[in-house]
Amino acid sequence: MVVRDQPWLFLHPKKKGGEAVKKRKKIDHLSTLCVGLDIGSRKNFITAMNFDSERLIDMQSVPNAASGVEQLEAMILAVLAVHAEFRYVLIAMESTSFYGVHVANYLSTSDALKPYHAEVFCLNPKEVANYKKSFAGIGKNDGIDSFVVADFIRVGRISIEPWRGAQYLALQRLTRQRKHISECIAREKNYALNNIFLKFSQFALLDGADTLLSNKFGSTAEAILTEFKTTEEIVNTPLEDLVTFISDHGRGRFAEPEEIARLLQKAARDSYRLDKSLYEPITTSISCSFNCIRANEKQLKALDKAIAELIAGLNPTEYQILRSIPGIGPVYAAGILAEMGSVRCFPDNNSLARYSGIVWKDNDSGEFEAEDRPMNKAGNRYLRYYLIQAAGSVAQYCPEYAVFYQKKYAEVPKHQHKRALALTARKLIRLIFGLLDKNQLYSPAKSK
Repeated sequence: MVVRDQPWLFLHPKKKGGEAVKKRKKIDHLSTLCVGLDIGSRKNFITAMNFDSERLIDMQSVPNAASGVEQLEAMILAVLAVHAEFRYVLIAMESTSFYGVHVANYLSTSDALKPYHAEVFCLNPKEVANYKKSFAGIGKNDGIDSFVVADFIRVGRISIEPWRGAQYLALQRLTRQRKHISECIAREKNYALNNIFLKFSQFALLDGADTLLSNKFGSTAEAILTEFKTTEEIVNTPLEDLVTFISDHGRGRFAEPEEIARLLQKAARDSYRLDKSLYEPITTSISCSFNCIRANEKQLKALDKAIAELIAGLNPTEYQILRSIPGIGPVYAAGILAEMGSVRCFPDNNSLARYSGIVWKDNDSGEFEAEDRPMNKAGNRYLRYYLIQAAGSVAQYCPEYAVFYQKKYAEVPKHQHKRALALTARKLIRLIFGLLDKNQLYSPAKSK
């Protein structure tokens, strides 16, 4: 791990040659100004203190605007001007969606604070809330969290990387937007299936690798569900016309369109019948869902293109290392790097796993060992999403991970897929950390 020249930072224990390295760098608390911010939509509160808990700025408020962040900077500089003993400034705030982005960007790039090696941290709100419980009877009022955050810094509880600035923020906005669009598509498909079952109950049960029915949201399936108003129309359509309809919309991709047409008519005959007044509204709803899905899929392609263009100029070495792993493409590599930053910020793969929230809580008591251990999802949910998605893809392309997934899948009678995928993601974290830490490309022989 690369250690920056800052006396407040200490080395985390790290395995090296089979032994834990327990040496810690000397901490010079007396030369560090601890600044806590409580970010709100309209107002921001600031508390600054030294190592002796003396409040040098006590819960003062400023507007959450450009003028307000300039006031924050001026307050910090005023304290530094009076107290010459401070050589370092640590600023922290709770991660509050987008409300603190401008504040973090401004203070982390402030020229006036650069001589003091100022660094800004966005803390996990759960960590701050748990730390706040250690203050008996602290109560709740405006700005009190700024004091808690400042004290959180003072006692040396920060274990995350600093704010990385606009470059990674730009990539994060794209990768997080992609996650949002993907979730929108999944929700819309689930919603559409409800209406599809009402209109054509046996359609969802049809299957076959070489039929239009293997993809319930393909263009041919869409045509069948929207152009035929009722299942009776499918049943009454001559077989030859139905074969032509399937061939035309499938653009000749189906090997046996006649067999597909027979399966479709049989499914239509076996489906429930609706009142005639319901078919038109349900068909319109299905059509709207398909339009939403197509629009979001178009946006997904545009995002994938933008992500691939942006990531190429950020961290080409680590990007190429991730791309060398079978199953990890430009989007997954970009999503992981956008949320993880540099691997040098983590002492070992366990630390990276905790940061992503892919760790499990102990649920034991005495000699009892519980079989159910819930995942501790207190980490970065976006990094967790991309690691788990990447794990599923790697398991399809890498035999070692496919075997591992199947082994974990067969170990339990319930939640098989989720459990196996999460454990495969944990295994992938070890691989990613090892490759990035050693600056090596993936090799099947070295991955074992």
